[in-house]
Formats: sequence, structure tokens, C-alpha cells
Amino acid sequence: QVQLVESGGGLVEPGTSLRLSCSASGATLAYFGIGWFRQAPGKEREWVSCFSSRDGGVYYADSVQGRFTFSRDNAKNTVYLRINSLKSEDTGVYYCAADKGPLDYSDCPQEDEYDFWGQGTQVTVSS
Repeated sequence: QVQLVESGGGLVEPGTSLRLSCSASGATLAYFGIGWFRQAPGKEREWVSCFSSRDGGVYYADSVQGRFTFSRDNAKNTVYLRINSLKSEDTGVYYCAADKGPLDYSDCPQEDEYDFWGQGTQVTVSS
């Protein structure tokens, strides 16, 4: 059974940075397409970043381009999402998801593309 566990969230001040982690058990994340999503209070969950297992590329939603950085440590079976210059609108629950099939960039925002989800980690940006 594949399990994803996010961590690293918390209450942070605007302008600071945060690195979220997504660790896996039961599978090797290096073989999966990975997506990061977030859900702001009262809003639908939205895609923010992904690693495409089809072309090996990393992609970002326009709304976070330049501030979010996807990375991974295969030795730790963990992927990360670093968020710089945090804004109040970054507040929400952040989820990682894994796709066991080839994940194409065009499918990154599609939640039903992913086979496994973590429980989420809360990020609250407030002064």
C-alpha cells in the first residue's frame, strides 16, 4: 500500500519561505509522476506544480511560477515544494499526489489522474 505523508506546513509570516515535504512508503517515488495541489479556505483544490514522469520536466501553475520550486531526494524517497515570498493567498492545505502511470504535463492539473494522495499539510500565512 502506497502512503504519502506531507509535512513542513505551519504558521508563517508574509515574505518568508517554507519547504514542504512529501515522503512515501510502499513505493519508490522516483518512478511516479508527482503533483502538488493546494486548497485555500472556501475554494476548490488547485494544482500548483508537478513532475512529469513522461518527459522528466517540472511544471508550475502560472499563479506560482517563480516562487515555488519542486525538488526531490530519491535517496530519501521524498519530494519537496519550496515556497518563497509567501503571501496570504498561499494559505491553504497543501497536498502531494502520485501517479503510477506516465504523467503528461497536460494531465498534471487533473486530480483523477493521480492514484495516491497524502493527507495534506496546513500552511497559514499571516502576520
